[in-house]
Amino acid sequence: MPRKVRTLSRKALSRRSSVLPQPSANHHSQQGFFERFACAAARVAGRPSAFLAAVAIIIVWAVSGPLFGFSDTWQLVINTSTTIITFLMVFVIQNSQNRDTTALQIKLDALIFATRGARNLLAAAEHMSDSDLEKLHEEYHKRAEQTLAVLHHRRPAGNGAKRKAA
Repeated sequence: MPRKVRTLSRKALSRRSSVLPQPSANHHSQQGFFERFACAAARVAGRPSAFLAAVAIIIVWAVSGPLFGFSDTWQLVINTSTTIITFLMVFVIQNSQNRDTTALQIKLDALIFATRGARNLLAAAEHMSDSDLEKLHEEYHKRAEQTLAVLHHRRPAGNGAKRKAA
């Protein structure tokens, strides 16, 4: 039996959307310098060209070894450079990941609240204790197993063979 889809009237939709903050025409206007920088740096660092540039730098460094006699200074240059870049990128990547996680959480919360019959408690799952999360996980795992068992029981025995032959 198909599930009823709940639709909202235009009036209800406008009431709901008026409560939410509307993004400005310039999305970056609300972000501070670090947020803009972190987003741009994460975008650039995640491209294949950034990886290729890093590989090229390592190759140039390795090839220059004999020129510098594989000295301590030659080794110190790459060690210091990679340490500094790694240290700074941790903060950039963490900022980007925090933003993505928060945006995803908001979207999931909106879906939970919009779904009839959903437990609104789930929208605050990220604030639960580890033991509460484990109990919730076990509950949903059991429900998933029960659903799979019911679906498997309902499926006719010859159904899989007919699909493969088709």
